[in-house]
Amino acid sequence: MLETKFKIVFLLAVLAFAALPIMGIIRGTTLTPFEAASPDSTDSSSPEPLDSLQVSREEPVREEMISIPAGPFIRGTDHGGFDEQPQRTLVLDAFAIDRYEVTNFQYQQFVDATGHRKSGPPSRYAKNMSRMRGINQPVVYVSWDDAETFCHWKGKRLPTEAEWEKAMRGTDGRLWPWGNVEQPNGANWARVQDGFEVAAPVGAFLTDTSPYGVMDGAGNVMEWVDDWYAETYFKEAPEQNPQSPEYGTFRALRGGGYATTGADIRITSRSKMVQDFRDETIGFRCAVSGMK
Repeated sequence: MLETKFKIVFLLAVLAFAALPIMGIIRGTTLTPFEAASPDSTDSSSPEPLDSLQVSREEPVREEMISIPAGPFIRGTDHGGFDEQPQRTLVLDAFAIDRYEVTNFQYQQFVDATGHRKSGPPSRYAKNMSRMRGINQPVVYVSWDDAETFCHWKGKRLPTEAEWEKAMRGTDGRLWPWGNVEQPNGANWARVQDGFEVAAPVGAFLTDTSPYGVMDGAGNVMEWVDDWYAETYFKEAPEQNPQSPEYGTFRALRGGGYATTGADIRITSRSKMVQDFRDETIGFRCAVSGMK
């Protein structure tokens, strides 16, 4: 009899211990806000999630588009790199382009609405994104495909190389948005003691404003444009509304960035990269045909 009672007590004890994980799961699904872990009790070894924007009292910058009138402009320069030559007068139809580079806040809205992949480095890179996640900093670590998909979601498109250049330099052939004389602190470039180690909030450098009012063309981040890159395209492109070559290996990038130095800060400077590349120095902006 005593042995039977012992077996029953032992069995009840085993069942009680077995039930503990289940009770923990059940309790975990019914925690009140007061039972949740406090900020001070978080595990400092846990990595910061890449998809969380920095908590800020800053208001998101207002989205604006700048209308660029139809007409001629000077593209390229005879004093730059081989792929910037020759200087030519081209004629474009009217279009509109974003005043600012697309921001983290705007891109997160797109991700939330569509389920598109978040901006961020490929998993093989273990970089700290916290200093690049301000709501008004330009979104980076986006591929050409990501940029194109975002623009289409907004009812827009990526600008062509020609449109981007006209929007940034106007019609008088200037080499920088503000004129023909380089200003060391005119934009967010490398080796400039401006207080920004990475991309600044869009529109932070008032000097980096084109004659039309488009901002951050010379610095901050390089930008994807619609075109396939062709080294001799400035020479071969038609004079009226030149479009992207039909095919290519690389997509064109325009503009300088916070890591840019030397001749690459000119508005006429061109860069290239495979279209699935993502990097902390590359962002984008969108355009539409016609006037807004």
